[in-house]
Amino acid sequence: MSSQDKQQLFTRRALILGGAQGILLSSLLGRLGYLQIYSRDHYQTLSDKNRLYSRLIAPSRGQIIDARGKILATYHNTYRATVVRDQIEDLHQLLSSIQSLLGLDDNDIERISKELKRKPRFVPVTIKEGLSWDEVTRLELHLPDLIGMDVEQGQNRYYPYGLETCHCIGYVAAVSENELDGDPLLELPGMRIGKSGVEKTYEMKLRGMPGVKQVELNAVRRIVRELSTTPSVKGEDIPITIDMELQQSVAQRLSLEKGAAAIILDANTGKTLSYVSIPGFDANLFSEGISKVQWDTLLNDPLRPLNDKVLTGQYGPGSTFKMMVALAALEAGVITASTSFCCTGYITLGDHAFHCHSWKHGGHGTLNLEAAIARSCDVYFFQVGKLLGIDGMANMAKRFGMGECTGIDLPGEKPGLIPSRKWKTRVFGKSWMLGETYNASIGQGYVLATPLQLAVMTARLVTGKTIHPNLVADNNLEAPEDMGLNVEHLQLVRSGMERAVNEPGGSAYASRITEEGFEMAGKTGSTQVQRITKRDREQGLASSANRPWHTREHALFVGYAPLKNPRFVTSVLVEHGGSGAKAAAPVAKDILLMAQKIISM
Repeated sequence: MSSQDKQQLFTRRALILGGAQGILLSSLLGRLGYLQIYSRDHYQTLSDKNRLYSRLIAPSRGQIIDARGKILATYHNTYRATVVRDQIEDLHQLLSSIQSLLGLDDNDIERISKELKRKPRFVPVTIKEGLSWDEVTRLELHLPDLIGMDVEQGQNRYYPYGLETCHCIGYVAAVSENELDGDPLLELPGMRIGKSGVEKTYEMKLRGMPGVKQVELNAVRRIVRELSTTPSVKGEDIPITIDMELQQSVAQRLSLEKGAAAIILDANTGKTLSYVSIPGFDANLFSEGISKVQWDTLLNDPLRPLNDKVLTGQYGPGSTFKMMVALAALEAGVITASTSFCCTGYITLGDHAFHCHSWKHGGHGTLNLEAAIARSCDVYFFQVGKLLGIDGMANMAKRFGMGECTGIDLPGEKPGLIPSRKWKTRVFGKSWMLGETYNASIGQGYVLATPLQLAVMTARLVTGKTIHPNLVADNNLEAPEDMGLNVEHLQLVRSGMERAVNEPGGSAYASRITEEGFEMAGKTGSTQVQRITKRDREQGLASSANRPWHTREHALFVGYAPLKNPRFVTSVLVEHGGSGAKAAAPVAKDILLMAQKIISM
């Protein structure tokens, strides 16, 4: 090949190679242009996701405030240690270091490990709540070596009157797995939600709205700077009708008993002025994170401090039910004010004797309706019940809010039980018996009511209107309606209640209020927790004082004051108090006087 041919071949190859290089360079330049200009926003977003991190900001929970503006539920600042799985380099090493630094036990480590596996990788998991200042400084010192861990300032629910308001205000506690509904706010460390009381009923209002904080992280996932923040929105404050001074006074009075409950309502509006169930518990235990030992202690306490007796305690109403029987019989026309029966101390049905449980030995003699209410004569009401029938009693009782939930703005209310012929056939497949009517006519047998229902019953007796109980001050409740009952019949029943307290021989005469212009009316009651047999009577066990505490009758009282233009109604229960006259009526007297003094201030 000549030198000229070689030169031409070299030139062609150089041109081809140069062209290929040019094409390749053009492709690279085009790709760079495409990535840097056309796809810039897409890759910028991917880059930001690697270095930017958004976190929810928990809102401050709304406060709960009493009728005078006193704070009953608020929050205080606290410190917690958290860890984010997405930022952890060596989980085992991290947990080992944390355990020694914070003195955690194996159960704590197991709980943290489970939460880290369950929650999304980017969601912080709480290691320990309520860090002391020494623990905070110790952790801050070691944070550079604890990749994935952080110390946060948060808020804990705080109840200044945690023991006195535990049942009506309720409490907050950690979110359980079955309460997770997809709301990312519930996954936040230290998040608490309402579990009972007002805290649960008004959870969504109290909770507020979360904010969002966007931060920039460095290569080891530490926060470099805060880029933007959308502040959270504090939950609503909830004003309630409870007067805390009265609440404390009532709680102190009831604390003299092993187990008791009392509620005071405004007679005309149904506003709940005081609401106490004894024994109670410190609601702060749950907001701070209750230990297993503390939980087991509460759960296994035979006096059941976790149970709200006002709302969920279903008891035989005893003689407090007699007003329903009397009013139903008057409205049905089966008796009048002058209808009288003779009480010899018992009435027989077949070979069974139904005894008058009054203290009056040998019976009350001949009584009319007012006197029978005043002296709480069982035999009189056995006779009235026989004339009226169970369905007549049931219909009137239900008009007065018994046998169904009252609708108060608290969760978990129990409906009690008002039996009827249809009810027994449906539940037991048997016909109703006359002996069961006798029992029901004095509030025994199948009849059950809560202290709250008895208070509502009393308010409706006092006003003749459909009073509904309420606890939150700004609820827009409908005005109560007239019940359409004969005014003379209502007054006749109330007159019996007035005589029960203010007339010598009345069942609650010893607990009368002597303050002029603030006299009380009411009705005592007691309900058996076990049947008193003939043998028990022969052995002297008919008297509750001779029996163990847990076998004694529950003591009840319902009442109102003052007699003219009643302002307050109350319902009192003393568990195993034995006698409504001796155990419950004195409590009612004291707390009605407290209400008169405190609310009128």
